[in-house]
Amino acid sequence: MTTTRVSRLAGAILLEADGQHYLVGNTKEPCDFAAAGFEPPAQPIDAMARPFVRLAQVRPVTLRAPVLTLDLAGEAAAARLAAAFVIERNGSVSERLWRLVVGDDARPDDIDARWLGQMPAQVWQVVRDTVLKCS
Repeated sequence: MTTTRVSRLAGAILLEADGQHYLVGNTKEPCDFAAAGFEPPAQPIDAMARPFVRLAQVRPVTLRAPVLTLDLAGEAAAARLAAAFVIERNGSVSERLWRLVVGDDARPDDIDARWLGQMPAQVWQVVRDTVLKCS
C-alpha cells in the first residue's frame, strides 16, 4: 500500500502520495505556492465547496515537520483527511484536532498516524464532535 505523507501549508493540510500533492482545507494565511514548489491553483480555493484540490508540482517539495504518515493514497487520503480535520462551516482545518493527532509535547519529525486511516469513521466522528464542541 502507498504511504502518504502529510504536513501543513499556510494553515491547510498538504498531502503527498505517489508524486501527487493535494491541499486539504482552506489556507489560513497568504500562501506563496511558487515558493512552496507548486503552481498557484487555477481557481480560488474554497474548501466549503470542495474540501481538497490537487496541486501541480513545479519543483521539489519539502514537507515541514511534523509529518504524519498514513496508509491511504491519493484522493481517498485527501477525502479522509478532509472528513477528519476540516470544519464544515468555514472550510478551515481544526487546530484542536490537528494538535490531538500530533500531540502538544516534543514533536518528532515523523508521526505514525496509520491508525487515523484505520479507525472507523463513526468513531472518529465522536472524537471530532467532542473536540470541536464549544466549551
